[in-house]
Amino acid sequence: MAAPCQTAGEPGRDCPLCPRLTAFRLKSRAREPEWHNAPVPSFGDVSARLMIVGLAPGLKGANRTGRPFTGDYAGDLLYQTLLKFGFAEGVYGAHPNDGLSLIDCRITNAVRCVPPANKPLPEEMRACRPFLENAIAAMPRLAVIVALGRIAHESVLRASGEKLAGFPFGHGREHGLAMAGHAPLRLFDSYHCSRYNTNTRVLTAPMFEAVFAAVRASLDASSRQSSG
Repeated sequence: MAAPCQTAGEPGRDCPLCPRLTAFRLKSRAREPEWHNAPVPSFGDVSARLMIVGLAPGLKGANRTGRPFTGDYAGDLLYQTLLKFGFAEGVYGAHPNDGLSLIDCRITNAVRCVPPANKPLPEEMRACRPFLENAIAAMPRLAVIVALGRIAHESVLRASGEKLAGFPFGHGREHGLAMAGHAPLRLFDSYHCSRYNTNTRVLTAPMFEAVFAAVRASLDASSRQSSG
């Protein structure tokens, strides 16, 4: 029998909430017993002011390594950008023991388990939403959320109790959110940093960097206002 899923904080290793994802995870665990093959925990300090929300672990990325965006192309672009804008330090080596650490930043996913074909179902997103709500609530200094892709954007809005119609997704867009337990938050949208999006030029490195330049400017302005 599967171990019960944790109802607060992070999901347990054998979270059974989504039967399809559980079956897919177990097949991968049998095929690749050295891989993580479990819900992927958030990465970074809960005292951070910036949260980055992705869609779900990649099969050979976070599902393999156990750290968000680690071991696939999306992580190459994401961590390179975080290093450039001072949200990370060290060297990204595409494995969880590379010594890379985040600065004032925490990374999570809307869905914690790898889905077949990288496409979680709506009911799986609903089942996993409490973990996103918990992750947001656990960050007392949270000021900015970056949503990587439309699904992450919509997951953040649903987790915050906002109506989707009032906050249309668009790369580079910025939204103000009122979330219980937090000061007013800024939500920044970006296309997902997937290989498909970059290969098709839907997203370029300069476009991605522009989002994080705006995030850095927003946080720096907030720091100046607080100190003034």
